[in-house]
Amino acid sequence: MLTDIIKAFLVGGTICAVGQVLIDYTKLTPARILTGFVVTGVLFSALGIYKPLVEFAGAGATVPLTGFGHLLAEGIRKAISRDGMLGIFTGGLSAAAGGVTAALLFGLFASVVFVPKDRK
Repeated sequence: MLTDIIKAFLVGGTICAVGQVLIDYTKLTPARILTGFVVTGVLFSALGIYKPLVEFAGAGATVPLTGFGHLLAEGIRKAISRDGMLGIFTGGLSAAAGGVTAALLFGLFASVVFVPKDRK
């Protein structure tokens, strides 16, 4: 178990460190960096690079935004094999539905429970 934690930390930390280097040393906006990470996850998944990384690092590879891109690509791949070309439009949405729903519900819960303060 300790080995799995170390692998997840090293891979996830490396992905985050790349993001920090991009923020510090380029003129890319955070939105472009985030989008780039998702697209990189899709490309690495399409090239067959990301799945072995997920098997090696577990949550260290699935939690960062590159993991979200991988999730979308895998969902589309499975939906195409099951539904044909219609899977291009439905696969990514059905694969990510659980995570998106959880994020929306937790955001709604936080907005109801906590009262925001105005910045002065």
